[in-house]
Parts: sequence; C-alpha cells; structure tokens
Amino acid sequence: MKKHMLALGLLAAVSVPSVASAADYVIDTKGAHASINLKIKHLGYSWIKGRFNEFDGTFSYDPKNLAASQVKVNVDTSSFDTNHAERDKHVRSEDFLDVKKYATATFTSTKVTPKGDDAMTIDGNLTLHGQTKPISIDAQLVGEGEDPWGGYRAGFTGTTRIELKDFGIQVMGDSSYADLELHVEGIRQ
Repeated sequence: MKKHMLALGLLAAVSVPSVASAADYVIDTKGAHASINLKIKHLGYSWIKGRFNEFDGTFSYDPKNLAASQVKVNVDTSSFDTNHAERDKHVRSEDFLDVKKYATATFTSTKVTPKGDDAMTIDGNLTLHGQTKPISIDAQLVGEGEDPWGGYRAGFTGTTRIELKDFGIQVMGDSSYADLELHVEGIRQ
C-alpha cells in the first residue's frame, strides 16, 4: 500500500505542471505612476512631445526567471495629448491616428530577454491603426519593494522607435518615426 501511495504521489508531482513564481502586477495609472510618452519630428525642424493620457495594463515579473515575464497594455488612442488642442485634434483625425476607427492600441509581449544589470529586451506585437507589427523595447528595472500603504511595487523604464508608415500612418517630411519613452510602475496583486 505504501508503494502504491508513493507511486501515486510521484505520478501527481510529474503530471501537475509547475507553477511559475512570477508575480502579477497591475500598472498604476490611477496614481499617475506610469506614462506613455513620445516625441516626433515636426517637418524635420523641431521635436514635438506628447503622451497618451489613458491606458491600462498588467505584467508578470519574476526577477529569478526574467524570461517568464509577460506584459499586456491597452491604450486609448483618443487620449493623445501634446498640450495643443488643434494639433491634437488633427493627429486624432483620419489624417493620422483615426481614433474613431482605431480607438485602441495594444501591446502584448511575446518574449523577454535578460541583458544583465536589470536590463532586458521586451519583444512583442504592437497593434496600432489596425496594423499589428513586432517591436522591441529596451527596458530597465528601476526598482521594486514595499510601498507605504502595505503593497508591493515594481517599476521599469523602456524605449523604442516605431516607424509610422509600418502602421499605415501618414508621414510628413522627416516625421517618419516616433520615439516612445515608457515609464511603468505596477502594484503586485
């Protein structure tokens, strides 16, 4: 009987998939501890900086197994903001983002590659303006730990460049790409 129980125990241990020890986080947009910023050339003469004010997302993170990490972000494209109402209205129009037709942009990671010293590359699929293309984000852990309210947080920064024409977005002059600067702080669930 003991051999039978031992065999059942070993079979159960082998049959049950191992549970990843990655922690799940919600991006803290309510506390404004996250931002999606961008800069783009204006006709090749200057830089315009902007941001998306409305987004949400989640990520899983395990510092001992960084490759098991995952990221999912949803962006409300109508929240595009450069602090200039007429320009923002034009960028949201059919001429560029067409937010009435493409109200949401999404990013879903497919792979996280550790680079050492808390740096990583996050590969994934960005869906913007109805087009889905692979992108890579150079990311860095800023820090992690307990917060003053009894929770636990982890924060990251990241940068990437997207070619606007790859997403079917009209370009003007040297304005063929947007540089994204990402700041993400998550609250462990």
